[in-house]
Amino acid sequence: MQTVKVHIDTAAPDDPEASILIIYTGGTIGMVYDEKAQHLVPFNFNQVLEKVPELKQFNYLLTVISIEPVIDSSNITIDDWLMLAKLIEENYNDYDGFVVLHGTDTMGYSASALSYLLENLQKPVIFTGAQVPIGLIRTDARENLITALQIAGTKAHVKCRVPEVSIFFHNLLLRGNRAKKVESSHFDAFKSENYPPLAEAGISIDFYDEHILPCPLQPLKVHHALNPNVVILKLFPGITEQVIKSILHTPGLKGVVIETFGSGNAPTSEWFLKLLQETIERGVYILNVSQCDEGRVDQGRYETSKYLLNMGVIGGADITTEAAITKMMFVLGMELPKEETIALLSENLRGEITL
Repeated sequence: MQTVKVHIDTAAPDDPEASILIIYTGGTIGMVYDEKAQHLVPFNFNQVLEKVPELKQFNYLLTVISIEPVIDSSNITIDDWLMLAKLIEENYNDYDGFVVLHGTDTMGYSASALSYLLENLQKPVIFTGAQVPIGLIRTDARENLITALQIAGTKAHVKCRVPEVSIFFHNLLLRGNRAKKVESSHFDAFKSENYPPLAEAGISIDFYDEHILPCPLQPLKVHHALNPNVVILKLFPGITEQVIKSILHTPGLKGVVIETFGSGNAPTSEWFLKLLQETIERGVYILNVSQCDEGRVDQGRYETSKYLLNMGVIGGADITTEAAITKMMFVLGMELPKEETIALLSENLRGEITL
């Protein structure tokens, strides 16, 4: 994998309002239709002004780093997240904001992972993408890109307006580790059920400052480790002991995100509770997440979750599955003692849960 840097020659004057780095990883937003090949191919960002002439109106310095070969978001890996964090770290002092162009299918996972890896972030890192390729007439790519750039370049009291990892899609700016993809055929692809938008774009862009994380005083700290030895266990009525045992006995397993019913409820079968207890005793951490989109885990509220609380399953509050599994990777990657690991999994690290 390699990167190619392209400077976009807009009509920006010598004293630009902001400098923005665009990182293109792949995805629908960067695809155009090749008449000869008769299929979609990756877009050449040297020609971006032809497809998005509105960029000439920006009073910004724009630079694009393209990842080659491009990554279909279904193929995104932990190494790709670490690579993105490193790219931002290397270019952090040279730009006022960052826009990451990414496929929509796993954007919620990537935005969550980057939110943990980029500690004390003082600049905007905005993920965006598209449902329709930039080269087609009815594309949402131009609108998403233009508005994401505008938000990335907006400052408040000299500092940036949104010092966190976010997702901009179809008029809404959402916290990255609160968003999840809910649509595959409509433009409003992302929702944040348990946290309000950070901004909304209409005739103007309205920022909701009370929902945006405060700008940290400490310098940026980039983390470079994620533990891949984690799994998501989704419960369903009729799930068998054999299935759960095969998952929990995965060699090298360190962490489990268990998707439970309602407010964190699970079966009370003796074999099920015994398997969970044995797993915890082996040093594996279990984080309880609700299957409900607007759900919140409240262990101990019902008898069917009291057992989990008593054995040491960690309550995930109102966290999304995407934010939970990447948080598990991040915290376990720090290789801390048991007490500190449990504390971090329970805490609100980057605005991902409401305590």
